[in-house]
Amino acid sequence: MARHCSLTGKTVMFGQNRSHAENKTKRRFNPNLQYKNMYSDALGTSVRLRMSMNAVRTVEKNGGLDAYLLGADEELLDKHAVALKRRVAAARAKAAA
Repeated sequence: MARHCSLTGKTVMFGQNRSHAENKTKRRFNPNLQYKNMYSDALGTSVRLRMSMNAVRTVEKNGGLDAYLLGADEELLDKHAVALKRRVAAARAKAAA
């Protein structure tokens, strides 16, 4: 399974451990990914996403999952999040009509 966030696109970064003697050892910086159930107001259900804890804070700051998805660029979202964004947009349009 790929180690990337569904919402922000945050992925593994690479770097080096540096000792006092300046020895270099390759290492990876993994994002803090968790499965989270986020509630969608437009859909009226909770949706399970694999997201970084940084993304959880960003979603809460932007006013919830629906507001974040509608304002997010589709290039950063994975295919499940893009489908969810379209479902939310359709549900909001249906509720407005």
